[in-house]
Amino acid sequence: MFSKMATYLIGELTATSEDYKLLENMNKLTSLKYLEMKDIAVNINRNLKDLNQKEAALQPYLDQTALIEEQVTALEQAAYKFDAYSKTLETKYKKLDDGKLFSAQRL
Repeated sequence: MFSKMATYLIGELTATSEDYKLLENMNKLTSLKYLEMKDIAVNINRNLKDLNQKEAALQPYLDQTALIEEQVTALEQAAYKFDAYSKTLETKYKKLDDGKLFSAQRL
């Protein structure tokens, strides 16, 4: 009975020891994974800083582009108004011209 109890206790201790070894291996792997994630986060942070610097360098050009776009829109609106005005003048001219022709034909 003592030998069977000893065998049982050795088995339990061996299982517990194996559990601790497994936990130790899992902790090591988790630690390595966290180190990899830290490296990735550092790279992302570095890239983000680079992108922010590039954006800051491009900002004056983006502002100029926005200003040009606003000016083009204003110019386009002026062109539409000018076109409408010229069509109105053309219509008035044709009416005047038709009236002159009609008057000239009477003579």
